[in-house]
Amino acid sequence: MAVRFVKIAMVAATAVFALLVAFNNIVDYGTNYEFVRHTLSMDTTFPGNALKGRAITSPTLWTIAYWLIIAAEAVTGLVLAWAAIRLAVVVRSGAEIFNAAKSLVLVGAGLGFLLWFGGFMVVGGEWFAMWQSKTWNGQEPAFRFYVSLLAVAIFVNQPDGELKT
Repeated sequence: MAVRFVKIAMVAATAVFALLVAFNNIVDYGTNYEFVRHTLSMDTTFPGNALKGRAITSPTLWTIAYWLIIAAEAVTGLVLAWAAIRLAVVVRSGAEIFNAAKSLVLVGAGLGFLLWFGGFMVVGGEWFAMWQSKTWNGQEPAFRFYVSLLAVAIFVNQPDGELKT
């Protein structure tokens, strides 16, 4: 039973994390808007960077991109919160029911992975050469986020056996 409670707590913590990131991006909108603006405009990459033709300099597109990021963070958090609730509801059920309830955890972790790996590492880091910026490089935090999500997903996805009576 302890393992099941740990799994639920880990999923709940990842939900709170993603929701808090989304909330903070709304409350302190300007700070991370600047991050998105500098990343997409590629204005802090190496001088003479041959990839600068990819830069997006439209404030409208910066805003759309930022709101898509916030929405993805919020959806990730909501899916993980729902997954934690779903697991908590069936925590005392048989193994088959508890194991089946884990599918939503994988959906939430997968969404977060797509955001922080796909969005920040692939699109931001490589397409927009964010790795070249000393000031506006979010690759290390993104790495911590998606690796944490993967670790939770792997642990939670380990099969649970029947509870001992």
